Amino acid sequence: MDKFARCFLLVFQQLYVGGFLALSIPPFHGIERGFYKSTAGVYLGAGIHAFVGLVALLLQPPASAPPMTATQGIELFLWAVSLVSAMVYLRALWSDAYRIRARAYIAAWMCGVAALTLGAQSYRLGPVLSVDTILYPVSFLTSALLLGAVCTGMLLGHWYLIDHDLSIEPFRRMFRFFATMLVIQALLLLLSSAILSVGGTGTSAGELRTLFADHRSLLVVRLLLSPIAAGGLAWMIWRTLQIPQTMAATGLFYIAILSVLVGELMSRFILFRTSLPL
Repeated sequence: MDKFARCFLLVFQQLYVGGFLALSIPPFHGIERGFYKSTAGVYLGAGIHAFVGLVALLLQPPASAPPMTATQGIELFLWAVSLVSAMVYLRALWSDAYRIRARAYIAAWMCGVAALTLGAQSYRLGPVLSVDTILYPVSFLTSALLLGAVCTGMLLGHWYLIDHDLSIEPFRRMFRFFATMLVIQALLLLLSSAILSVGGTGTSAGELRTLFADHRSLLVVRLLLSPIAAGGLAWMIWRTLQIPQTMAATGLFYIAILSVLVGELMSRFILFRTSLPL
């Protein structure tokens, strides 16, 4: 059950890290600061929930879970530093302390990426000197950036209801980032399957066969929702922004969030069942 809970919390961790990274895509001085305050607050909330859940899992009584390891302690510390830095960044948005704001923002996403990378190693099937050591963090970070891109796109779309004079270019820039991450994830899924079947360990290849034999439906649903359905929605958003019609594009981003989020949940369920980063 500990692994299932960690896989579930991983989605919130990725949303937090990817969301903070996605905040760097729209031009900071081209949008009112209120957008960054509200959006950063949403991602900070997701990060805090994930951190509380992770602490609860790691501090379970020894009878129900093994004692916390040194690696898990470092991971927990990195998450704590990242969240504190995110709080400092959010507070600095109400002032002109731009140096503090910039440093806190960098510390927040860098510690978050480091924690996510370290946590990914607990799922790999191969030894340290194997392709899994690189493949798992790359897969986790790609999912994080995709979640951050689609959520930030939706939240930015809502800002056009407040600021009617805002240029359409930030929205288009956010969309391009979302579409790029979709393409990268699709290519990574194909590449990961090929690498694990050919260059992975015997355990990875065995779990891949198990996935295709016993959990094929999970993989099909995962692929149909994201990147396939999400890709179709991305095309519709692109066409809508050609008009441009920001309200319609925001509505499509809403649907895209559902597609990507459920797809990522299916991916985490595959991770739980097979320990494969698909």
